Amino acid sequence: MVDSSIFENKKAAYFTLGCKLNFAETSTIGKKLAEQGVRRVMPGEQADICIINTCSVTELADKKCRQAIRRISNQYPEAFVVVTGCYAQLKPQDVAGIKGVDLVLGADQKMDVLKYIEEAQLDKNRHSTVVTPIKDTRKFTPSCSSDDRTRHFLKVQDGCDYYCTYCTIPFARGRSRNGTIDELVKMAADAGRNGGKEIVLTGVNIGDFGKTTGESFFELIKALDEVDTIDRFRISSIEPNLLTDAILEFVAQSKRFAPHFHIPLQSGSDEVLRLMHRKYDTGLFASKINRIKTLMPDAFIGVDVIVGVRGEKEEYFSRSKDFISGLDISQLHVFTYSERSGTQALNIDYVVDPRVKQERSKQLLEISGMKLLDFYRSQQGKIKQALFEHTRRGKKMHGFTENYVKVEVNYEESLINRLIPVTLGDFNADKSALKGMLG
Repeated sequence: MVDSSIFENKKAAYFTLGCKLNFAETSTIGKKLAEQGVRRVMPGEQADICIINTCSVTELADKKCRQAIRRISNQYPEAFVVVTGCYAQLKPQDVAGIKGVDLVLGADQKMDVLKYIEEAQLDKNRHSTVVTPIKDTRKFTPSCSSDDRTRHFLKVQDGCDYYCTYCTIPFARGRSRNGTIDELVKMAADAGRNGGKEIVLTGVNIGDFGKTTGESFFELIKALDEVDTIDRFRISSIEPNLLTDAILEFVAQSKRFAPHFHIPLQSGSDEVLRLMHRKYDTGLFASKINRIKTLMPDAFIGVDVIVGVRGEKEEYFSRSKDFISGLDISQLHVFTYSERSGTQALNIDYVVDPRVKQERSKQLLEISGMKLLDFYRSQQGKIKQALFEHTRRGKKMHGFTENYVKVEVNYEESLINRLIPVTLGDFNADKSALKGMLG
């Protein structure tokens, strides 16, 4: 039982770095504090508690986390500063050594933040680091973010058992684990009753859902499709080898799942995929893209690619670029390889020069830009359902269609958080969206 008096009249500030999964978790932490009477700090106020949820996907992410922790500690010098997340799990002593940090919590402790703050009694002179070795991390807490977002993010799974050679995520988040279908369905339904219209399913390796409950991702999406308080679900990043024909066929005819896929390729070279220890080849990947487009011609397909990994020789990159150019996809998310201590990739001899990495990234980003414009052009003149967001930019507002086309219309408050049929027209001024015609 938490002693609520510790949190009485306290104000908290929340900071999230990294992925959608982190945003969902931070939101859940915020709800736990709010239940004890802690309110979110307002602009100009000093916070009593700061929660910083960190990322560690690259060396640059680590650097940004350190900078953010220092900046936040300086901004709220009297606050009790709690740092959690992947960076805290991987490098707890580094985090604890940053001036202003009072409490460091690992992956297994993240959702027990109230308990650890209570133990510390908000005493800034008492510093603690509580991090369970990742091999012993077993907890799973479903989370759903709702911080003034039109879209909600529902955490359905955590951890990864794949151990790709370039990746630290299994060391930061542990083994694959998940919630039950029943509890996730309830959480989704509650989000809808509280005004949510769209939910994005998030996790580290969501296609692996069911490892701890004997269920499957296919069973999960079938159950969620019956949640009548939510208008639309999206599937976030899912491994190509786990994106089965059964899932694709179901999404194509489902009531609520959007024709929108985010699939990590990482490289279009089979040689590099083997070096990465990925669980598919380019043939399988291409077949998935073709199947999606056969079933759902208007589907948006986003693809992750990493450039400059160890072992990516010039001929491998050239092959990868040609493969990607030939895919009927909508957009690339291009990441530059970053060396991570403890990963098997460090045993690969061939190292790509940083300037070459930048040039390869530039080439793929140019391909991405062309593919996105082509996809938007293919949607012009079609009628789609757009969900409009709160954000106002001048006299314009924006929303996204079911197949993730960004739509721009004149601002009208009555449209916020509503699904509205729009006819997709010409590009807007900076070609970041299509103009929408209502009615």
